Amino acid sequence: MQQLNQNFFSIFELPESFDLDLERLTSKYRELQTEVHPDKFAAAGEQEKLRAVQMTSYLNEAFTTLKTPLKRAAYILQLHNFDTESVSQNDLGMDLLIEQMQLRESLDELPKDDSALPQLEQLKKDVTNRLAEKRTDFAREVEQGDLTSAKKIFHELQFLEKLLTEVASGEEQRLGY
Repeated sequence: MQQLNQNFFSIFELPESFDLDLERLTSKYRELQTEVHPDKFAAAGEQEKLRAVQMTSYLNEAFTTLKTPLKRAAYILQLHNFDTESVSQNDLGMDLLIEQMQLRESLDELPKDDSALPQLEQLKKDVTNRLAEKRTDFAREVEQGDLTSAKKIFHELQFLEKLLTEVASGEEQRLGY
């Protein structure tokens, strides 16, 4: 690993794909970490020490990006010059907007005490299943080269991830964490 601007997939010698071998990613990460860790350069000159810190930081960023499905999806789109920060009306269909509103309403309408825990658990299961479906859809679109469709699915993934976080937060509040 010599460059700080190297493609994250290349760093770990992985194919550019949404579906990754996470064990291989982790194994290669650990291998590279031992090569560039700043402790290994404790006796080196200041420039080498700085380079080791930069390389470690870049390696950590690459690893975190690729191991996290939503970050990995965004990275793939960004590699192909898709802006994942902006969302246009074309990216969000009416079905998605209605689904978002319904799911949010169902979450908001739940009782604020622990009697809502079974419903929250079911909602979490439903959202988790939907996330798995959308990740599969995203991977398929990327493999087929339809990145415009993949970007639309990416925005659905963002919504579902956020909703899952809100469901978990609702559980924690009701459990008194």
